[in-house]
Amino acid sequence: MAGTLYIISAPSGAGKTSLVNALVQRVPGMVLSVSHTTRPQRPGEVNGEHYYFVEPAEFQRMAERGEFLEYAQVFGNRYGTARGPVEAHLRAGNDVILEIDWQGAQQVRDAMPEAISIFILPPSLEELERRLRDRGQDSDQVIARRMQEAVNEMSHHAEYDYLVVNACFDDALEELVAIVQARRLRYAARREQLQDILDNLLS
Repeated sequence: MAGTLYIISAPSGAGKTSLVNALVQRVPGMVLSVSHTTRPQRPGEVNGEHYYFVEPAEFQRMAERGEFLEYAQVFGNRYGTARGPVEAHLRAGNDVILEIDWQGAQQVRDAMPEAISIFILPPSLEELERRLRDRGQDSDQVIARRMQEAVNEMSHHAEYDYLVVNACFDDALEELVAIVQARRLRYAARREQLQDILDNLLS
């Protein structure tokens, strides 16, 4: 049985990355797709673990060869999901998470309409700004730009299958786990797993 592709999007500061990492740790058989990016590598980031860091010219060559399932430009840098590894994981029966923005999500839905999409919202704009400031990474100018982009990102929430509000991390994580578990319990997935039991019950 092929795995399920999950698209998870959120504005910067909503806690998406922490939730996705916790979900992968919590649920067996889930893998996080590692994106390619042209942005500079930050201190503490590991190439191939956080992102594949590539030069703009290499990114462009990959795009021209059709190697990306999706790609987009965000804050002046390009991000893309390589098609090959995602399809290999799905064929192996693993569920794959794409942590991408709304632009990439639209491209993936066009290419793989069976994908399940989840949008993570902050509880308020005030809380979102507080989280961005607490990072201590960005200037006031960058934070203002991120807040403006957040409103644009959140305006696309209706395009997604599920909405999760990250007011409490543990509650938001439980909701993500519930979405995955419900998907795995659907008839098409369970029929193959439970064929022996069904044969016995219906014989």
